[in-house]
Amino acid sequence: MKRRFVQMREPPYDFIEVTEDHELTPRGTWVYGDRHYDGLQTTDGVDISTRTKHREYMKTHGLTTMDDFKNEWSKAAERRAEYFTGKGGGAVTRDDIGRAIHQLESRKNN
Repeated sequence: MKRRFVQMREPPYDFIEVTEDHELTPRGTWVYGDRHYDGLQTTDGVDISTRTKHREYMKTHGLTTMDDFKNEWSKAAERRAEYFTGKGGGAVTRDDIGRAIHQLESRKNN
């Protein structure tokens, strides 16, 4: 004989044994699909309550979502790190500033 268990819906979420003829009551749908678009509007009041409307609005206004920039931010962070450590050739060091001050003071005194 097979034993069947179901988990309680409320804490402490224990498992209880049920009979073979026990039928589970559906909790509702787990697939939400485009539900997050319901009632969605832009800051200027345009209705974008469906995926199609949202996509069209973004296309019309030349906008995009952040997922279009996969890995772009990590690559930019690497470039900034290279720049500020001097590997990229663009970082300004203390010595550079000291030389610039010295040159300006030399011109002033001449």
